[in-house]
Amino acid sequence: MGIVNLTPDSFSGDGLAGRWEEALVRAEGLEAQGADIIDVGGESTRPGAPGVGAQEELERIMPFLERLTARVSVPVSIDTYKSEVAEAALKAGASMVNDVWGLKKDPRLAPLAAQYGVPLVITHNQEGTAYRDLVQEVIQDLQHSVDTAVEAGVSRANIILDPGLGFGKRGGQNLAILRRLEEFRTLGHPLLVGTSRKFSVARAMKLSDGDRLGETAATVALAIAHGADIVRVHDVGVMARVARMSDLIVRYGW
Repeated sequence: MGIVNLTPDSFSGDGLAGRWEEALVRAEGLEAQGADIIDVGGESTRPGAPGVGAQEELERIMPFLERLTARVSVPVSIDTYKSEVAEAALKAGASMVNDVWGLKKDPRLAPLAAQYGVPLVITHNQEGTAYRDLVQEVIQDLQHSVDTAVEAGVSRANIILDPGLGFGKRGGQNLAILRRLEEFRTLGHPLLVGTSRKFSVARAMKLSDGDRLGETAATVALAIAHGADIVRVHDVGVMARVARMSDLIVRYGW
């Protein structure tokens, strides 16, 4: 999954708000480099970022989406937790919803995904970083969100789970989840992992800036080794090679 950020304040420094042609060139480049899905977002998820209303988010993404779906052949995912934004994106040709709040912010999102019959990424997220039993609590929370989706009519075959590295978790907690990712397979759904360029990666290595490419590559390879089915990344060219090599070792053999 390759990332296109249509925000002015992306934590990774790649925000392309209002720069539609640059964003289209980036998206086409991601596809050429091996992206199987393009994930488009109009609201920053960096820690402390101010929220934006649905109208502002729509103004950021819709002029781009209306062009994008005609220029790429891979599925387009909309990264939003707002049903109003998701519905407009789906009408414009998006075919997947990526909810970083795991159906906790907008109760209309799950019925919308059910109505359109599209894959739905459910991410674990919470306010604060307090846990008594980190992995089990995240698993239980994800199961609750899965139940919510299924009750709303979402097909189990369309549910993808993301343990939410970087969301409501400190640096060491993120690494603990990555080490124990196989435990999330018990939920019975494909796993998506997003570590690309995240501060939690930099903090573990005591890095303050830079592209974090090597550190991201290590987390991508280990995520695949521990059961990830989708990796969400900025640097698709390099990470596609990491993913293919990891798959060759872990899943396919010689």
